[in-house]
Amino acid sequence: MRLHAAVTLFSAAAFAAESNTGSASETSSPAAASASGSGASHCCGALKTAGLSIQYPGDEQYEERIDSYFSVAAQLRPWCLIQPQNAAEVSKAVIALKEANKTQTCQFAIRSGGHTVWPGANNIEDGVTIDLGFMNTTTNFGNGTAGVGAGSRWGSVYSTLLKDNLLIVGGRASSVGVGGFLLGGGNSFYSARKGMACDNVAQYELVLGSGEIVYVNKDSYPDLFPAMKGSTNNFGIVTRFDLMTFENENLWGGVVAYPFDTAPQQLEYLEAFTNKISEDPYASIIVIMNYASSVGQVVVANAYEYTKTIDPSPPPAIFNDFLSIPGNISDSMRITNISDLIEELEQAVGYRDGFMTITFQNDAEVMKKAAELFDAMVKKLNKDGGDWLTLTMFQPLPSLFADLGVERGGNMLGLDQSAENNILFMTYCGWKGAEKDAMFEDAQRELIAEVKAFSKSKGKDHPYIYLPYAYNDQKPLESYPLPNIERIRAMAQKYDPEGVFQTMVPGGFKISKVDVPASEAQDATDAPSKGTDKDSKRDEL
Repeated sequence: MRLHAAVTLFSAAAFAAESNTGSASETSSPAAASASGSGASHCCGALKTAGLSIQYPGDEQYEERIDSYFSVAAQLRPWCLIQPQNAAEVSKAVIALKEANKTQTCQFAIRSGGHTVWPGANNIEDGVTIDLGFMNTTTNFGNGTAGVGAGSRWGSVYSTLLKDNLLIVGGRASSVGVGGFLLGGGNSFYSARKGMACDNVAQYELVLGSGEIVYVNKDSYPDLFPAMKGSTNNFGIVTRFDLMTFENENLWGGVVAYPFDTAPQQLEYLEAFTNKISEDPYASIIVIMNYASSVGQVVVANAYEYTKTIDPSPPPAIFNDFLSIPGNISDSMRITNISDLIEELEQAVGYRDGFMTITFQNDAEVMKKAAELFDAMVKKLNKDGGDWLTLTMFQPLPSLFADLGVERGGNMLGLDQSAENNILFMTYCGWKGAEKDAMFEDAQRELIAEVKAFSKSKGKDHPYIYLPYAYNDQKPLESYPLPNIERIRAMAQKYDPEGVFQTMVPGGFKISKVDVPASEAQDATDAPSKGTDKDSKRDEL
């Protein structure tokens, strides 16, 4: 997110979870990672024999694609990579690699936008990367849905659909890829009106471990369809998402930055806002606290959005408390469209990066403690962090989002199991130098653990871990209710009986690695059941 120059350059790594160009200075040299050895020859050779175009280390296209991963830490160097043009070529690749794997290990990675930051999530060192970047077209089908290639990024998706005055529920930064966002849940500016982004998928084009191409919707695969929503890459490779469209309206949005000493007041207002969002579900807000070593101070930068055309004066009443806070540093609020807004919410690149996340109930006391702990982390890291930046975000996660998901057929996230309004909490750091990985990762883990412990001490804890923000040692699938975990496991066994995506694709969060003790499974389903009353306003949206 590009804030006013006098404030800071905020990384909308924040809004991610899926790429942009970054410095390649910290990756190994092409020579050191050349596609040599029997494994590379065997696996890449199998793809070539299948008639696929292969890129090797040193090839211009290979180097460009590796450099384009958002995080420098994710810029691993596979033996080779392929860029399929369609689902048929993805199918050829899966079949070829599976066959080659019978005689010599041929692991592979799957890349959509390349925004997941931890090494190995969407790239691989000893194996092959299937890069979906050429599968990036958006097509308005004219029937209330649009087909979006799995290699697309939200900026191009929105700009294409706006030509027909249409929108979809999608991401909040231009260069974020669609794949990880949609398969992990997808929190959006429109979630209070339409549910999470995954709840707005009408159909998936999916390549199974057998190589078969299937079209998964509520009628064709009623068992698999809801299991796709929040379960990442456990069943196959999604090559196209057919998303529900709706009529575009310009929105009122932007970023207002404030001094850090306003944080307690901001978080009290956020608690109230979250509890009344069902009264005006066009409203969206994220309270962000960010710091860059080049600026030297923590700033509160609130992203406000109202997804309905309004007269710019006065702003929607639901924001009055926030906008009454005096002394803001900068203000970019305006009437605009989604394409313009998400360009403002872009990301800083060239860093090694880490996201971590938890959820807790909507409570100002917990949020204030989290802000205090974040400030302490900044002071600690500033001693020898070098060139670095960080942020923490507080996003409303009201029960309304889950209600809308249930109305659309349900998902795997499990948010419908609790009656409370919640807050999605995320911390992000970007730093230079692999030698500092442990320092920054440990600082974030400590922050997450301390906030988690405090929320538990106040009886405000919640088990949910938002998958697109989860780091590699977090366990988002284990945070889902036990019946949902078992459903994902059953679908993986049914539709990938050979375990291709459990054993040959090490990246991502694997259902085969989920082991939930009985006590933990009970904890995940202990929250009170939700009522069935629906807000009458939803019928109008």
